[in-house]
Amino acid sequence: MAHIAGEFINNMLQDKEYKYNEFAGLAKRYIVEEMQQTQKLFEKIVADDKLQEKIILVSDICYQALLNKNKIVFCGNGGSAADSQHLAAELVSKLSYDRPALNAIALTTDTSALTAIVNDYGYLQLFSRQVEAIAHEGDVLIGISTSGRSANIVNAIKIAKQMNLTTIGLLGENGRDIGEIVDYQINIPSSK
Repeated sequence: MAHIAGEFINNMLQDKEYKYNEFAGLAKRYIVEEMQQTQKLFEKIVADDKLQEKIILVSDICYQALLNKNKIVFCGNGGSAADSQHLAAELVSKLSYDRPALNAIALTTDTSALTAIVNDYGYLQLFSRQVEAIAHEGDVLIGISTSGRSANIVNAIKIAKQMNLTTIGLLGENGRDIGEIVDYQINIPSSK
């Protein structure tokens, strides 16, 4: 469906007299199909007791780290970078209710560090160099990757393990490279 929507939008941009009704009908179909797929995914998660147990376990690991004055460090690429930033921001801010700020950071936000590291060391060291600089034993590194193949996250996890951080992967249905090396992984039953 996404391919069809993209094709339609390209045609619409070239046609000065695009037809709103065609666009609206296609957009509605696309939105409904995407929402139905999301609903099915949530139903799978709700029905998966083992996945829920892993989520509770990882939540407790993060909770214990925060109680011990450690931090949660997030990394990811693309949309997972945005997820990293969102999760860190919710921990530092308040999420659902007022409470003391929690120690969390996303390794995707400091543009000066990001561009310097990529320029000096290459993209594969993007996150590992930052882990070396700011993480400490007892911290938790959470790598987010739908594919499980992000080499820069793999490198960050390797460094984190050398530094005695707990490593967690928030991954798609097949954990792949990241899933093989993290201490804990949560696999969402989706490849999107």
